[in-house]
Amino acid sequence: MSAPIEIWFDFASNYSYLSVMRIEDAARQAGRQVQWRPFLLGPIFQAQGWNNSPFVLQKAKGAYVWQDMPRQCHKHGLRWRQPSVFPRSSILAARVALHGAGQPWIGAFCREVMTLNFAEDRDIADVQVITEVLRGLGLDAATLIAAAQSEQNKQALRAQTEQAMARGVFGAPTFFVGDEMFWGDDRLADALAVS
Repeated sequence: MSAPIEIWFDFASNYSYLSVMRIEDAARQAGRQVQWRPFLLGPIFQAQGWNNSPFVLQKAKGAYVWQDMPRQCHKHGLRWRQPSVFPRSSILAARVALHGAGQPWIGAFCREVMTLNFAEDRDIADVQVITEVLRGLGLDAATLIAAAQSEQNKQALRAQTEQAMARGVFGAPTFFVGDEMFWGDDRLADALAVS
């Protein structure tokens, strides 16, 4: 088995949606394991002097993105519905994903949450929505959400976001294979091809 691929992602990130939906199958074909690294883009953007997503702050970039996403989703056979709220709060989903990052259900959880946000326009900050996802996977939702909302796990998500910043992450998705960094969904294949 080749070195694992780390995916650093935010559930509020539309381009992370494209990668999260495809990475497990693509990594399997490349003989790599996936290491899930949820983090929050908000503090990264704040460190760059932004108080929101650049797709909101920069009108032309935002207009382009909402034209590009249907094309990219069509190319990859993914459903798409522009969220009525963007960016949505992803804190709860990120806490659950961080708590479950090494569990066998993590990929399915991440794909389902992304689908709810970017194909069904549902509020992934709603505890009931996340509860439905976890129950749908046959998991004990109440126990997992309580653990995810613990002070220890909240601190762990802050630390993971700080680690992202320390490693030079400035957007999502970002991939690492060893120390090599690749930014953007369009670099997923390049990351998987590292020898």
